Amino acid sequence: MIIKFLVAAVLAGAPLLFGTMGEILNERVGHLNLGVEGMMSLGACGGFMIGYWTDNLFLAIIAAFLAGMMGALIYAVLTVFLMADQNVTGLTLTIFGIGLSNFIGEYMLDRSPQGTLKLPEHISAQLSNIHVKGLSDIPVVGELLFTYNIFVYLGVVLAVILGYYLFKTKVGLNVCAIGENPAAADAAGIPITQLKLFNILLGGGICGIGGAYSAMIICGGVWISNCVNGLGWIAVALVIFANWSPRKAIFGSLVFGGFSVLKYYIPKSLFQLPNAFYDALPFLVTALVLVMTSIRQSKDKAQPASCGVNYFREER
Repeated sequence: MIIKFLVAAVLAGAPLLFGTMGEILNERVGHLNLGVEGMMSLGACGGFMIGYWTDNLFLAIIAAFLAGMMGALIYAVLTVFLMADQNVTGLTLTIFGIGLSNFIGEYMLDRSPQGTLKLPEHISAQLSNIHVKGLSDIPVVGELLFTYNIFVYLGVVLAVILGYYLFKTKVGLNVCAIGENPAAADAAGIPITQLKLFNILLGGGICGIGGAYSAMIICGGVWISNCVNGLGWIAVALVIFANWSPRKAIFGSLVFGGFSVLKYYIPKSLFQLPNAFYDALPFLVTALVLVMTSIRQSKDKAQPASCGVNYFREER
């Protein structure tokens, strides 16, 4: 039972991992992007529809990445160049992303002969959990490590790469410097605008892949409106839980994924609680993380100092 619960937690936490990594890249360059839900919704729509039309998983993932990047580009233009308020822009991006995704989905549903949109069998087979001969059959370890779909492994690999990028490379350290003090980084000759754009767009694309996971796997390969269903908001809180580290986001997504599937593994005879309580549990924990973080602040676990504040070079 415990092994199956952990496997289910990993699968449920995978879209959170993508959303968290995308937001970490945004906040590391000083941009609090509250549009994660919108970028994930755009990625969900782009990935699902391209997968539906082409029956090609690779193209679907690329489309999800580009759709999320499109949303991030809108945010970047408004906040980096036009100095718009980051919080308002992010919230607007969420509304826009969800609305556009649902509009395209409804448009396609109205023109579907079956009245529903379902991914072709070939791409659905590619999305099923991978069975590695020999490794997947190892007791306990095999089921825990070698029985997931391609998105899960992609997310873990990306988290490791991004962790190395941010903390072990010169460019990544420059990115962290921008998030702490953009004026000092600018004075040191670091290309502020270029790195901001690169990380915001890359983060948006990664969020888009998380949205595709929600639409193509969590929803069972059938298009459902609002398929992201609040995961983007949980991802924003997970950034704090993960201490702005992509590698720690792996553990954070596992924990919050566990809360999402807890209702299926708690014996009914043990706790007589309504399913609505378990559905609300991830969001309740998200609120608690935000409250506890605001109360117990420490320098080593603090948000990048310039996060949420637009940098105008002439004011330095």
